[in-house]
Amino acid sequence: MSQLQIFDEGNARAALLDTKDASVIAEQLATIGVRFERWPTREIASAADVLTAYAPEIDKLVAADGYQSIDVMGVTPDHPDRATIRTKFLSEHTHAEDEIRFFVDGQGLFTLHEGGRVFNMLCTKGDLISVPAGMRHWFDMGESPQFSVIRLFLNPDGWIAKFTGDDIADRFPRLEPAHA
Repeated sequence: MSQLQIFDEGNARAALLDTKDASVIAEQLATIGVRFERWPTREIASAADVLTAYAPEIDKLVAADGYQSIDVMGVTPDHPDRATIRTKFLSEHTHAEDEIRFFVDGQGLFTLHEGGRVFNMLCTKGDLISVPAGMRHWFDMGESPQFSVIRLFLNPDGWIAKFTGDDIADRFPRLEPAHA
């Protein structure tokens, strides 16, 4: 289940807000220019069918914003490079374009740093998040990642990050393993 926690950037121990209510999440993220939506989920026979299954939603985004590159990325607990991939996203960074992700399956923690606040956004299956260009953020897939996302880019070269050099990401909660 999706969850948003908001912290003061100077205090990673006490959340100012902790909610699983999708409408509250969307409202809170909108205050910093982040788009959050819940899309209907679909049963998909194979990884090759993901883009076809979500073609109507993708087509609307492409028509509205002109995305040039669309792909599906996923990481599983047995992926041989999971630790290296995880490390790539853990430090605070920005992008020259919006970062659009739709969670087809699994979960990941987007952490956004804006206006003196830190927004820990746990995205799960069915969540669409759009982080605005230039917003400081980081992403954690956890030690045993399990997710698949549709990614949309304006730049045909895909994911390009500019790292800030700030160590703030090391002071805030990471993605913890799911509990049964």
